[in-house]
Amino acid sequence: MNNCENIFALSSGHGKAGVAVIRISGTNLVSLFERIINKTEHNARYTYYTNLKDDSGDLIDQCIAVYFESPRSFTGEDVIEIYSHGAPAVINKIFEFLRDHKCRMAERGEFSRRAFYNNKMDLTDADGLIALLDAKTDKQRQSALKSFIGHDSKIYNDWRNQMIEISAYAAAILDYSEDDLPKNIDIKIKDKTKILLNELQDALKGYRGNRALRNGFNIVLVGETNVGKSSIFNKLVGSNRAIVSDIAGTTRDVVSQQLEIDGYLVNLSDTAGIRKSNDTIEKIGIERTYNEIKNADLIIHVYNDTPTEINDNEITVINKSDLLKNKKLKNVIYTSVKTGDGFNDLMKIIIEKMNNLMGNSESRIAINERTHELLLDAINELNNAITKSGDNYDIFAEHIRRGADAIGKILGIITTTEIADATFSRLCLGK
Repeated sequence: MNNCENIFALSSGHGKAGVAVIRISGTNLVSLFERIINKTEHNARYTYYTNLKDDSGDLIDQCIAVYFESPRSFTGEDVIEIYSHGAPAVINKIFEFLRDHKCRMAERGEFSRRAFYNNKMDLTDADGLIALLDAKTDKQRQSALKSFIGHDSKIYNDWRNQMIEISAYAAAILDYSEDDLPKNIDIKIKDKTKILLNELQDALKGYRGNRALRNGFNIVLVGETNVGKSSIFNKLVGSNRAIVSDIAGTTRDVVSQQLEIDGYLVNLSDTAGIRKSNDTIEKIGIERTYNEIKNADLIIHVYNDTPTEINDNEITVINKSDLLKNKKLKNVIYTSVKTGDGFNDLMKIIIEKMNNLMGNSESRIAINERTHELLLDAINELNNAITKSGDNYDIFAEHIRRGADAIGKILGIITTTEIADATFSRLCLGK
């Protein structure tokens, strides 16, 4: 990939629209911008209305254009943004014009990659941008935006700087006399390492909740056949997504639907009823039910009579309450799809369970699969420094340095091409 090339892409959505945004990034784009606006002078960050024409003098479109001078731009390079009409034919003609003026179509995530290499963002900012573009609910938007604007970077940088300082003092113990160093520096750096380790471990506790926040809470309806799981599923979803029948074993596969509950994205799944069966297809459905249970963040266990057991990590629901005379069990939700009884209570406890799972995850750093593994590496290195190095400060310093390297990889301060590729390839064109 050649970062000296001028690149362009559609930054707005594809398809017919009132306005399209086309972004261009590169070096020395002044002459191109003046060609676009048909002027020999211009001011950066000013909007210019222009009749954009091709090299034959034919009108392409009436546009608005803005020039962002390096380094005060998203990528840190010269950037031009063109706001044209959103017709596909107009966009394609502008693309043709840009190709004629030595620009090429950007690859996925290439604008953000250039911003990264020009120190306009680090990899945690890029992770936040990816999450922001994928956000479907307001909770996801809030979490992603916080990462994108530097909340996580600040914390990671602080941890890394502390590790560098600790490693430096540990190395200094080997090279300097005790009189030349701060008093009790050996005890102080070990105590500081323990505090830092606790902070990283505390942050890691938010991984499960943060994963659920970004990807959606996996809520699964389970129970025996014909207890009304599909009816409850349809009631929660608000449509007849699952087939409802008095015939046992009607649901033979997992039926899923995304919905928003209290600002959170929820992946709600209706599963095959659990029972002994000789039916090959039904047995496959039951096997998939157990797989859904393994991946569930929350289980709603549905009965139509007295439960065999009540688990704290589940929501226990006794359905068809309109047919019951006694409703005395504690920690149980009684529901009736026919009358609507109990569904407000069910929704309240679902929200309560989701909030408990989140804990204070929303106030912690956002942790995805990439950062989770590197954070684990840092934790292991700090733990090894405390438990395995003894009074050998050479080994102690090496473990702390490796921990700092792991945090550096999270930020992209210490990176490899593979890490950068994996991050930026998840972004769309024009980002």
